[in-house]
Amino acid sequence: MSQIGGIRPIMEVARDLGIDQNHVTLYGNDKAKISLKARDSGREPGKLVLVSAITPTPAGEGKTTTSIGLAQGLAKAGQKVCLALREPSLGPTFGVKGGATGGGRSTLYPSDEINLHFTGDMHAVTTAHNLLAAILDNHIHQGDELDIDPRRVLWGRVVDLNDRALRHVVIGLGGVLQGVPRETGFDITPASEIMATLCLAEDYDDLRARLSRIIIAQTFKREPITAADLKAVGALMVILKDALQPNLVQTCEGVPAFVHGGPFANIAHGCNSVIATKMAMAYADWTITEAGFGFDLGAEKFFDIKCRYAGLDTASVVLVATIRALKMHGGVKKKELTEPNAQAVEAGLANLQKHIESIQTFCEPPVVALNRFEADTEDEIEVVRRFCATLDAPFAVSDIFAHGGDGGLDLADAVMSYSEKKSKPFCPLYEWSEPIKHKIEKVARLMYGAREVEYDKAAERAIRKIVKLGYGDLPVCVAKTQSSLSDDPKKIGRPEDFEITVRDVILAAGAGYVVPMLGEILRMPGLPPSPQSERVDLVDGKVVGLR
Repeated sequence: MSQIGGIRPIMEVARDLGIDQNHVTLYGNDKAKISLKARDSGREPGKLVLVSAITPTPAGEGKTTTSIGLAQGLAKAGQKVCLALREPSLGPTFGVKGGATGGGRSTLYPSDEINLHFTGDMHAVTTAHNLLAAILDNHIHQGDELDIDPRRVLWGRVVDLNDRALRHVVIGLGGVLQGVPRETGFDITPASEIMATLCLAEDYDDLRARLSRIIIAQTFKREPITAADLKAVGALMVILKDALQPNLVQTCEGVPAFVHGGPFANIAHGCNSVIATKMAMAYADWTITEAGFGFDLGAEKFFDIKCRYAGLDTASVVLVATIRALKMHGGVKKKELTEPNAQAVEAGLANLQKHIESIQTFCEPPVVALNRFEADTEDEIEVVRRFCATLDAPFAVSDIFAHGGDGGLDLADAVMSYSEKKSKPFCPLYEWSEPIKHKIEKVARLMYGAREVEYDKAAERAIRKIVKLGYGDLPVCVAKTQSSLSDDPKKIGRPEDFEITVRDVILAAGAGYVVPMLGEILRMPGLPPSPQSERVDLVDGKVVGLR
């Protein structure tokens, strides 16, 4: 194998991490599945560090790049470290963002394969979800023994692409042999409840139990129908058998990385799998994971959902900011970002401050990482440094895109210096036993800064139904725009004195949470006027245009 930087055969990466080769299933020489039998390493779990970010902008904040650079910086400092990250979705890969494996000298390897089909996990989730939909429609077609009301089918279909034309469709057209006509629609695969269920499952037994609880329809008497009622769980388990095993890859400097699971944070819980996180912690002294988009979305759910289900806690939280993003929150247009403007940086600091306050709400120590870009000036950086000092927030400039681990040494030092020596329990925003509205309102006020929460009639009905079914004690997984602390993507910076509107609440009984839908958020994105797919190609056998 040709050596690119610190790239090593993946079996060597697994061996150095401490994983027995009998637990490694190779997918070529550069990636592998790791058996769940490898979870017990015989050592105490290492420290967990969460990387999140300020409210994202079209300029890009580099949260994943920073996670990778931080891990490489810790490795350069002589620490045993492992990453636990999400898998990219083909939707953003061919849509707005392009690849999601870092950038520059802080990337995952093999980047192109991770961004595309990887080990097939996304396809397995898509297939499992759609198999359940097919079994459901077949049951109705074959006589409907369970008395399912076709007007109250709750389970649509998914595809891992941005395709707005599939949001609302009619199926079963063409006569008696083609099924029962009804309205349905498609979500993107990262929004699938199967995806969330897989990412929160502890093992095969837990996955089976969660799949069994998925509610997919109601009868004419409005009684719930589950995947178990349709005798579909066994088939779903078979499809997801390999997908539940975490994927081991590495960074371009040879640092091990588990990349597993890919729920979006604006429409799901935004974290990689519990299994991958715990696997990394079992073998490394430091595990670097990330949750996004901003702290108000992925990181809130990381603590209130993932950590509480899995019994996890963090030693520190890294909050990623950029001069570019702060300028945009200060009112600067994207085309003007390369022009020095310390005043605009200062105007955008309110957004940074809100996210620092939100981290402290969880009783966790924050470290601010300024992801440096080439056009950043020392004056602009100094504005952020001074501001963090007034808040007693540790600050480090990371130059990890250009310099990899060497550029992440200052951030690594800050994380080691300010992390809890022994993780103290974080402070959850709410107790799961609280009424659903109380939980939503605490998230809205404490994380977003909202003054008021309004509920549409559909949301009120949905909440009553969820409580009647006995699921009122589940955590909330808010779906809202990632582009603002509010539910209006046009409100940049730190909005004040605003309301949010809950237009619906969706029960995800298998995943184990309820999903309040805020504003105009959609579970199936569309492509932009000039999608990234226009720039992707195969040239001389090599993929170009993904990053």
